[in-house]
Amino acid sequence: MAESSINDDSLSSYPCPDYAEIFVVRHGETAWNAERRVQGQVDIELNEAGRLQAAAVADRLSREPKISAVYSSDLQRAFETAQIIASMCGGLEVVKDFDLRERHKGNLQGLIYGEIEKTNPVGYKALMSNNEDQELPGGGESLVQLFERCTSALLRIGRKHKGERVVVVSHGASIETLFKWACPNGRPAVDIHNASVSIFHLYGDDKWALKSVG
Repeated sequence: MAESSINDDSLSSYPCPDYAEIFVVRHGETAWNAERRVQGQVDIELNEAGRLQAAAVADRLSREPKISAVYSSDLQRAFETAQIIASMCGGLEVVKDFDLRERHKGNLQGLIYGEIEKTNPVGYKALMSNNEDQELPGGGESLVQLFERCTSALLRIGRKHKGERVVVVSHGASIETLFKWACPNGRPAVDIHNASVSIFHLYGDDKWALKSVG
């Protein structure tokens, strides 16, 4: 069950025992981000701009009350971002979680977004389909598969850290599906920029509130 509630004032208080507060961060920029190239699960490292972004978000999070744990996708662009955050938040160890990975985008991976319609019309049609069970050609995930994977990861983390504040570093499409989960009547109309932070609260076993976006 999800409940939408966006409130920037949530940053000021430490979580009470009734909920876990989860800072969900998109990884810093990569060369493929800059080129508008489809990354999916191709393992691309941060570029220099991305490392600066990671340092900036790490500095911002280090000024929050105690961060208890840092989780990350195992892809290096997310893991490196998480390591930079963890080092500035008390030298925490980053816990890798495969389920926090980006959506696998099949044979669209490596293509330029603006050219997909011409270079891979079949894949483009699948990507733009309104059918959430539509898998992408070449082993790509459907939106339903992405949703189930990412939400199960956040549930595991939230249930483990009630009364605590934790950081999760993930990817654009993965964070979009978490927005959809927390806001079933329509996700916030915001772009998920590199190194942006969104805040989720988990109450009970499965009641989510989105407290701040972007």
